[in-house]
Amino acid sequence: MQRPAARALALTVAMGLAALGSVTAAAAAGDNNRAAGYTAQVFASGGSTLSAPDDITNMGGSIFVAWQNGVGPKGEPAANGNTQSTVVEYSRSGRNLHSWQLTGRVDGMTADAAHDRIIATVNEDALTSLYTIRPDAPAASQLVHYTYGPDPPVHGGGTDAPHIYQGQILISASNPSDTTQPAVYRAVLSGTTATLTPVFVDNVSATVANTDSAQYGQHVTLALSDPDSNTVVPASSPRFGRDFMLDSQGDLQQVYVRNAGGPNQKVFVLNLTQSVDDTAWATASRGTLYATDGKNSVYAVRGHFHVRHGLFGRHARKRKQRTAQPGPELPGDAQPEHRRTYAGSWNHLHGEGPRLCRRASGQQRRQQPKRQQPGQRQLTRSTLPSPACGGG
Repeated sequence: MQRPAARALALTVAMGLAALGSVTAAAAAGDNNRAAGYTAQVFASGGSTLSAPDDITNMGGSIFVAWQNGVGPKGEPAANGNTQSTVVEYSRSGRNLHSWQLTGRVDGMTADAAHDRIIATVNEDALTSLYTIRPDAPAASQLVHYTYGPDPPVHGGGTDAPHIYQGQILISASNPSDTTQPAVYRAVLSGTTATLTPVFVDNVSATVANTDSAQYGQHVTLALSDPDSNTVVPASSPRFGRDFMLDSQGDLQQVYVRNAGGPNQKVFVLNLTQSVDDTAWATASRGTLYATDGKNSVYAVRGHFHVRHGLFGRHARKRKQRTAQPGPELPGDAQPEHRRTYAGSWNHLHGEGPRLCRRASGQQRRQQPKRQQPGQRQLTRSTLPSPACGGG
């Protein structure tokens, strides 16, 4: 059976809304933010056996959550000696349907609907590898572990968010030790090897996309030091529609790539006012946004999402030290927010629970609901990793 799916950020969206990712949620069960038009309820809890929920994706009507269980970014054992993350498949009502143990720390996860599988990367800083999960396969062949070729990857770090783009598996090259090497790889799976080839490099030339910048339309050389989450912009978006998007969290930049992996790819950079970890587009006004708190709970956020404003993101608190300069330390919990894709500025929607933010007034982008593909449920996903800001 082939399952319909799309990719999620550490927030997943069901019923036509894109997903964000691991969001630090202050809400408890039943904690509502009705004044802003949203309600937040606990969807799933780790209990005494699972902790640190991170990435979320959906496939075939199920919600998949990666629990990191205290494992470190290089696969270091947790305080209790555990070295495995757990990926759990939940029903839409939050019932635990199935689970898998993956050695290492899952920091990127997506659904590959065409092959009825979940793709997860482990260890975003070093000693990295990849897994696939086929939930409907015989039990003995559901989980497959892949070693990268070359191993380690040439950029010298780990791997983060995977995403399916025009039939390709594209993967963020996180925590680079050499910023002239790939920022994004294409992975081809064969046997138990995931062969990596570059899509574009950290010091790629890009066109400035900020319409309020004196450099708008000019070419600049990037110096990406923190490639993190990624996603694909819905076709309905009037700007960057169908582009592949990479978030470089510590650099406060999002990189949009038209025809990524093709001979005529074009690269644009949007400079942001906040450090953003995950991004998702609303493709319907009503739906459910699934968010993790990075500690022990997954939340379902429901309400009216402003499709015409379109884009949600989650900015981060200060993350662990990497070779990159971390983003500014922000007070309070990490917050999902709306962003203007023209100028790169953000506004918050204040309230209790997982706080959503809406794009500021001014030049706005209009989006129509994403059309369903034949035989596909109106369910979209995007991926969120760490408790900092979805992404990994």
